[in-house]
Amino acid sequence: MILAAGKGSRMKSAFSKVLHKIGGEAMVRRVLATATGLSNAQLHLVVGHQGEQVEQACQDFSANIVWQDNPQGTGDALRRAAPFLSENGTTLTLYGDVPLIQRSTLERMLSLSNNNTLVLLTIKLDNPFGYGRIVRNAKGAVSAIVEQKDASSEQLLINEVNTGILLAPNAKLQHWLKALTNNNAQGEYYLTDIIAMAAEQGVEIVTVHPEQESEVSGVNDRVQLATLERVWQLQQAEQLMRSGATLMDPQRIDIRGKLTTGQDCIIDVNCVFEGAVTLGENVQVGPNCVLKNCTVADNTAIKANTMIEDSQVGAHCDLGPFARLRPGSVLSNKAKIGNFVETKKAFIGEGSKVNHLSYVGDTHMGAGVNVGAGTITCNYDGVNKFQTIIGDGVFVGSNTSLVAPVEIKADATIAAGSTITKAVAEKQLAFARAKQTNKDGWARPTKQEK
Repeated sequence: MILAAGKGSRMKSAFSKVLHKIGGEAMVRRVLATATGLSNAQLHLVVGHQGEQVEQACQDFSANIVWQDNPQGTGDALRRAAPFLSENGTTLTLYGDVPLIQRSTLERMLSLSNNNTLVLLTIKLDNPFGYGRIVRNAKGAVSAIVEQKDASSEQLLINEVNTGILLAPNAKLQHWLKALTNNNAQGEYYLTDIIAMAAEQGVEIVTVHPEQESEVSGVNDRVQLATLERVWQLQQAEQLMRSGATLMDPQRIDIRGKLTTGQDCIIDVNCVFEGAVTLGENVQVGPNCVLKNCTVADNTAIKANTMIEDSQVGAHCDLGPFARLRPGSVLSNKAKIGNFVETKKAFIGEGSKVNHLSYVGDTHMGAGVNVGAGTITCNYDGVNKFQTIIGDGVFVGSNTSLVAPVEIKADATIAAGSTITKAVAEKQLAFARAKQTNKDGWARPTKQEK
């Protein structure tokens, strides 16, 4: 059961709180993904404020949607979901704004579960302010949870607190939910009140502790969101380094998806990885690069301020600085894309070079091609896109316009400053320029007096 009905007014946002992202993924989706990995999991998602947004964002999880209009606490949320619970099952209660809970922690809870056991996830905090306190009897067994506003001065000294995450057998949970009342300072139905009921009925109450406090840290505002973002990013950075990658500064990397690295990759500062990115062995990524949904093969160097999106880069390639590979770009081994070069839907053959200040779009380029500075493929007529085909070994001089559709066959040469509109045959030299005219005694214009 994932509770995601809260308003989240402290986020100061037009979007549901649980849809704000950690590591590029909505918080509630992270919780759903973690829960999905548990054996025999059936997902129930409780929504309320802006529930349509949440339901739409999570529809691929096939969770049962439970509406909590006019919410009156966590107990009220589970009461509304009670009709959907199998009597023979157990219910694990999670929260859409507690995104970093680990599956291993939940599996430890499940390992302790049975029909006469209630499992609580608790944690000891140096500053427990605001949390419900775990009250234990003289034998050390849990007897109740007391919320901050309802706690006595003695109970406020307790530093073991409730995380809100619990696992309860459904047969007993159904009866406990029916017995809940809202006789408390908030006028709400507290799910935590079932702890006292369980203790009175002799149900065993056991506790599990998370490995890290961040697992049970919730998000109420953007400051807390940023704090958990940094925690998550550092966790990803540590995993990369343990798998053989070098990060020049683990505090300055952003992974907004899944980054896979081969051995001896080096990633400089302020790089952003979005979607699914795979780097081969010995790949070097310079500072301030952005890579999204791409693969980069072994021994490729990506220099500073380069952007790669929905593209494939071969081995031993050289990119940047300030290069941009737009979707559909494919670089063969040993290709070079230099500074201020943009490609889109372009195949670049093995060993071919586009060194500087060029645009190559809707192009199939053979091997060993050299493209001079300032070259562009004119692939768009304002309505339709057309392809340029460049054969092996072609030399394209600087400041050339290739007006598609056009084909330059193998080993042809294009003179600098040409506008090519017709096919060029193999080994031909093509030049298309206005005839140069020089005039002697040319008087330069002078500034006119007003």
